[in-house]
Amino acid sequence: MTATEDVTESRLLLTEYDRLKEEQKTRIGFRDNLLYFTLAAVTAVVAITVESGQAQVLLAVPVVCVVLGWTYLVNDEKISAVGCYIRDRLGPRLAELSGAHGAVFGWETYHRDDATRTTRKRLQLGVDLFTYVAVPVICVTAFWCSSTVRPLLLIVSLAQIPALAVLGWQFLRYAER
Repeated sequence: MTATEDVTESRLLLTEYDRLKEEQKTRIGFRDNLLYFTLAAVTAVVAITVESGQAQVLLAVPVVCVVLGWTYLVNDEKISAVGCYIRDRLGPRLAELSGAHGAVFGWETYHRDDATRTTRKRLQLGVDLFTYVAVPVICVTAFWCSSTVRPLLLIVSLAQIPALAVLGWQFLRYAER
């Protein structure tokens, strides 16, 4: 756009759309990489535990999973919020301004009508819950079954369980949307 061109509401909305899609794309990449990073971190902690024979090292897994799981969840929610905003606010406003009959940004609604979407979303929820909740619970349980349980570490491990439960509840809560 040159300095002589008029700034119109339509142009502003299209610019906003471009920026939102860029943010969404960036967040999707970051979110997806968090899953791989979490798997790598958990694998590293388990390898260190096996190598050292120190079961208390497993207590790092719940901390890693709560922090990375929450970050994953927040990014996932923002990705969905951008899509919702485009579908519910930005698209209709642009359609109104342009006089378009029907929806603009058709992909924003089209891809949501896929017959396998519900199954995919449920499977992804299962992967997320397994990665960010079940694996750390397994690590805490393995610590409890070891001979290295000390009172302070037991208290730490007991505090980790409610934190994981809250994270799991948040995953379920966001999945309902």
